[in-house]
Amino acid sequence: QVQLVESGGGLVQAGGSLRLSCAASGIIFSIFPMSWYRQAPGKQRELVAGITSGGSTNYADSVKGRFTISRDNAKNTVYLQMNSLKPEDTAVYYCNANLKTLAGRLMDYWGKGTLVTVSS
Repeated sequence: QVQLVESGGGLVQAGGSLRLSCAASGIIFSIFPMSWYRQAPGKQRELVAGITSGGSTNYADSVKGRFTISRDNAKNTVYLQMNSLKPEDTAVYYCNANLKTLAGRLMDYWGKGTLVTVSS
């Protein structure tokens, strides 16, 4: 029932921009912290950006000043605006919803990913 569906990936030249979207269903979206992760070929999956239910954000040092995470609770959607893209940003980008309940149960959901390719 829980679904996270990413969209907006594609091929872009270095210096260009893309906006990724993640549409969520099956969860009370407004209370979930949301995150974007990415995984490049041969590398570990890494946290790119996160946003709390209250709108506080955090970013990996490698994307600070270039990427912006935001959310629209009315649309159950989280976004990642990516500007000034670099070839090293090339990766599959994944949407994540992660919440630990008061009972200690971890609720952890992932999308299937969307590919971003940045050419030099």
